[in-house]
Amino acid sequence: MAEMADDRVRRMTFASIYELYVTKVERKGRSTDELREVLTWLTGYDEAGLDRAVAAEVDLETFFAQAPGMNPDARLITGVICGYRVEEITDPFMQKVRWADKLVDELARGKKMTSILRGEKVG
Repeated sequence: MAEMADDRVRRMTFASIYELYVTKVERKGRSTDELREVLTWLTGYDEAGLDRAVAAEVDLETFFAQAPGMNPDARLITGVICGYRVEEITDPFMQKVRWADKLVDELARGKKMTSILRGEKVG
């Protein structure tokens, strides 16, 4: 069962997930710029890279596989998202997905950017 769900997540487009992220953060009073800052921090994509991934409708597996550089501080992302402790997820792909989910959740909950970006200066 988990394998089927995992496969379904791999095939989802980044564009569809991004749209859900935008809706979630804007509904909670945060900006798309802040969302993009969080996603670029995590994945190493720049603004144009995020735009290309959305426009090309790449699947999540491709999005994370082609990420220019996952932030080494992503390992500092801990806590529960969707019932899973992100630091205990053993599948590297699913851990990246849950890291992104966790960061977006923190943004929507009103955490400060320095905290979300694990102490990095907001730029």
